[in-house]
Amino acid sequence: MRISWRIAFAILNILEAAVARRFYVTTGQSDESVAAALSALGRDTLRQPGTLPFPDLPAGTDTLPGIEHIVFLELENHSFDNIFGMLGRGDGLTRDSYGKVLNSNAYANGSIQHAFPMPNTCQLPQRPSQEWLASHNAYDNGTNAGFVRTQISPTIPESVGGVAMGYFTSDHLPFTYSLAEEFPIGDRFFCSVMSQTWPNRRYLIAATSRGLTDDNSNLTAGYTPTGTIFNELDKHNISWTNYAPDCCWTTISGNTPDFYGANDYDTEVRNHKDINQFMIDALEGNLPAFSFLDPNYNNQSQENPQNVVIGEALLASVVDAIGKSPLWHKTLFILNYDEHGGYYDHVPPPPALMPDDIPPTVLPGEYQYDGFARFGFRVPVVVVSPYAKPGKYVSHVVYDHTSVLATLQRKWNLPAFTYRDANANDMLDFLDLEALERQKPTFGTMPPLAAPGNTTEALACSVTGPGVIPPPGTVSSPRA
Repeated sequence: MRISWRIAFAILNILEAAVARRFYVTTGQSDESVAAALSALGRDTLRQPGTLPFPDLPAGTDTLPGIEHIVFLELENHSFDNIFGMLGRGDGLTRDSYGKVLNSNAYANGSIQHAFPMPNTCQLPQRPSQEWLASHNAYDNGTNAGFVRTQISPTIPESVGGVAMGYFTSDHLPFTYSLAEEFPIGDRFFCSVMSQTWPNRRYLIAATSRGLTDDNSNLTAGYTPTGTIFNELDKHNISWTNYAPDCCWTTISGNTPDFYGANDYDTEVRNHKDINQFMIDALEGNLPAFSFLDPNYNNQSQENPQNVVIGEALLASVVDAIGKSPLWHKTLFILNYDEHGGYYDHVPPPPALMPDDIPPTVLPGEYQYDGFARFGFRVPVVVVSPYAKPGKYVSHVVYDHTSVLATLQRKWNLPAFTYRDANANDMLDFLDLEALERQKPTFGTMPPLAAPGNTTEALACSVTGPGVIPPPGTVSSPRA
């Protein structure tokens, strides 16, 4: 029996409407908001939680056999413009024909804080802030004009907010810039929620924060009924290791699996090694299928007030070990940051799909704003692999932390946890898939890279301090 195209089209519309109604009933997000989020992702259909990337294949099927080892490191608290704004590739800071940076933000009194290079590699201890309220104030209804006037404590001088307009350069972070000059970067990688570390790392491992919007909850009570990526890897006998020091939080070990501790604590104990062991395992060709690296959050994560070159030295050690590993030719390394840390970025975060029906839990007197229907600010991302796209490639695809999940799920055909990761773009745009299929590397060996910036001179500010921030001469009078 032949069905006319009109009938087929009508059936398709009915099915799409049914999916939209199901999403609204499940999450409460309107059809218009869903359509805007899908448009930002470059999608026109909505995939459901629990479904597989390849429905015709069994869960656990390896669909990228040329990549046998995925390594992931997430540093902390820097926006794209703050780290890569001066890279000269991607959508960075705006410069005039003479190279002068033109980006600025106003104080509450109308004075203008102009963007400036940080005086050294150290940071202020008390600002900038990336808390839920501060981040939404910085977003300022899509203008990104509220960074320097974002203050949530009357005891802190308003001028301290000017640090948000500071940025780092290749003089501060020579290795990071060298890595990003060789390998592909993305300039539309947004953090998952406009807030702090804990909710963003929950999205990273489970595609939802379960309502969490701050860093002030009891992590050991964290549980998600849909599980985490570590649970799925265990379920399908896919090897993984959390390389992390047990040093850094007061209540628990501080490793990322602890952000859903009730799900992951026992398995993390069984799959844990010290961060320094990663370098040894890589050089000996003894890596698991998935390596999740947690830095020492006291001094290696690059969060303020840390000296950022200490974290860069860790990054350099990781990349050096991967490049020298006998596993180089079948490894994928992803570097990103958990959130913007309060530092300025000029690209307004686009709308996002709500992962589930759990609303934001906010502090007294705060608002829910767009809830979880908007991404947070952009963060840096670099992908390193023998099959990475060459030629200083920049991916303009919209990503968030659940794109890391989507990449792992595509690799091993694992089910999605929520609407967010089910519809996230995976990160294969960074790879030359034809080269991967032919097993003809685009990077036969790790290219020469600059030494990290942890020189005696750069480390001196850890004792002498970050200098005057904002520097003299970077503030102008209110505009007429």
